[in-house]
Amino acid sequence: MKNSLAQRDRQPEFMDQPGLDRDEHARALAGLRRINFISGTSASLLAPIEKLAREKENKPLQILELACGGGDTAIDLALHARRKGLAIKLHACDINPEAVEIAKANSLRRGVELEFFCADALEASDQEKDFDVVFCSLFLHHLNNADAEQLLKIMNKRARYLVLLTDLIRSRLGYGMAWAGTRLLSRSWVVHTDGPLSVKAAFQIEEVRALTQRAGIQNAKLQRCWPERYLLSWEGN
Repeated sequence: MKNSLAQRDRQPEFMDQPGLDRDEHARALAGLRRINFISGTSASLLAPIEKLAREKENKPLQILELACGGGDTAIDLALHARRKGLAIKLHACDINPEAVEIAKANSLRRGVELEFFCADALEASDQEKDFDVVFCSLFLHHLNNADAEQLLKIMNKRARYLVLLTDLIRSRLGYGMAWAGTRLLSRSWVVHTDGPLSVKAAFQIEEVRALTQRAGIQNAKLQRCWPERYLLSWEGN
């Protein structure tokens, strides 16, 4: 496994394939929701967003999530904001119309109102700095190096104050945890297959650092998070 993880290995994942059965898609997203809750995916994003919301409490923060999937991270943030009395307005998009419909249903089921819409995360907006915060979770590893660099540039262009990106770290530990965790926390064969593939496609810490430099991001902070994930953040510029 050590040698096979030396370089990124991007293989097609079932969640990315057109024509995936709707029930299988929903089952996979439910499994990912459980895994991401245990992994604290939303938790790593909460603190910096809450800090900014307290600083800018004169008006609601306009927040955009790119490539939202089933919408769980955005929904978690909305629920957290409601509990904490934070003034935020969440928007979230995904290129897959089926994922957007599932996200809308999840939002209604969990009792929050968010704006979900279809859009390609890699399509540059005509407007600059149109959101206060732009974030992305567990999407970068799906992209080739050029598209990953493009994503960072787009996020930087659209964020007035803060950019946040969290994803997997490619490592032996990460692979082992993905293999075991997907089987323990989900019955979806899609999740069982795609989870370990995601780790093999992910970046290592130094690769993320080099990626931000090529994208022209000068003030980025990069920190490791449990379990074998990282949070990349920088102030809008």
